[in-house]
Amino acid sequence: MQTTREETWKQIALFLLTLGILIVCALLLYPFFSAIVGAIVLAVITQRPYDWLATKIKNRRASAALALVLVILAIIIPCFFLALDLGQQALAAVSALRNDVNQEKVTDFIANHPTLASRIQVVSDSVDINRAAQTTAAYLGRNFAGFLGNSFGVITQLVVMLFILFFLFRDRELALRVLRLHLPLRDQETNELLNRIGDTIYATALGRLTVAGIQGVLAGLAYWVLGVPGMILWAFMTALLAMIPAFGAFLVWGPIAVYLGLTGHWGKAALLALWGGVIVSTIDNFLYPILVGTRMRAHTVTILISILGGIALFGITGIILGPVIFTIAATFLEIWRARNNPPPEISS
Repeated sequence: MQTTREETWKQIALFLLTLGILIVCALLLYPFFSAIVGAIVLAVITQRPYDWLATKIKNRRASAALALVLVILAIIIPCFFLALDLGQQALAAVSALRNDVNQEKVTDFIANHPTLASRIQVVSDSVDINRAAQTTAAYLGRNFAGFLGNSFGVITQLVVMLFILFFLFRDRELALRVLRLHLPLRDQETNELLNRIGDTIYATALGRLTVAGIQGVLAGLAYWVLGVPGMILWAFMTALLAMIPAFGAFLVWGPIAVYLGLTGHWGKAALLALWGGVIVSTIDNFLYPILVGTRMRAHTVTILISILGGIALFGITGIILGPVIFTIAATFLEIWRARNNPPPEISS
C-alpha cells in the first residue's frame, strides 16, 4: 500500500515537472513562433516538389540544400524586391492623395452635398487635428528605434525559418516519427489528425494564397487601366485582404472606387465597382474549389471566423494558425465521439 502511494506521488511529481519544463520550452520558442510556423507551412506546400527532387538526388543533405536554395530564389528574393517596390508605391500613393487638384475635387464634391458636409464637420469638430499630429509625431519618434529593432527581428526570423526549413526537408520522416510517438492517440487517429492538419495548411496557405494572388492581379490590372496611383501597392493590399473570404478584396477596391467618384471620375468609379463586384470578389467562389477540392472540409463561415480570430490572436500567422486550430479541435471532437460511440459489432 505504501509503495503504491509513493508511486502515485512520483507519477504526479513527474507529470508536474514535465509540464513545467514544457512550459519553459514554449517560452523559449515563443520569440521564434513566426519562424517555426513559416517553416512548417513552406515544408507542407513544397512537399510534392521536394519529394520529386529527392527522387533525383538521393543524398538527403544535398537535396535539402538545393530545395532551400530554390525556395530562396523563388520566394524569398522576389518578396524582398516586392517589399522595396511597395515602399516606393506607398510614398507615391501618399503624394497623390495630397495632390492639390485631387483635394480641391474632394472639397468641391463635399461642398455640393450639404448633408455629407455637415456630418464630416461633426467628426472634424470632435478631433483636434494639431494635437493629433503632435501625438503622431511623438509616437513615431519614440518608436523609431523599435522600428529598426523590428527590421533586425524580421531578418532574424527569416534566418531561423530557413534553418528550420532545411532540417524539415532533410529529416521530415524523423520529425513525423517522433511526433507520432508522443501524441496520446492511436495510430489511425494520429494519421487522421496529421492528414487533416496537412490538408488545412495546404488549403489555406496554397489554395487561398493562390486565389488571393489572382484576385490581386485582376484588381491591379483594373487599377493600372484606370490610372489609380500606387497600383502595385493597392494590388498587393487587395491580395492580402483577399485572404479573408467573402469580403476581403472589397475592403480595398471599394474605397478606391469611392475615391475615384469623389475626385470626379464617376465613369472610372463605376467601371471599378463593376469589375470588382463581378470579377475580383466572386472569382474565388470558382477557383478555390478547383484548387483545394475536398482538402478543406470546414464551412465558409468557420473558415472566416477562424482566420479573423487567428489574425486577432496571433497576427499575420493567424491566417494559417486559426484554421489549423479549428481543424485540430474538430478532429479531437470526432475522436471522442468515435471512442464513446463505437460502431456496433456485426454478429456472425
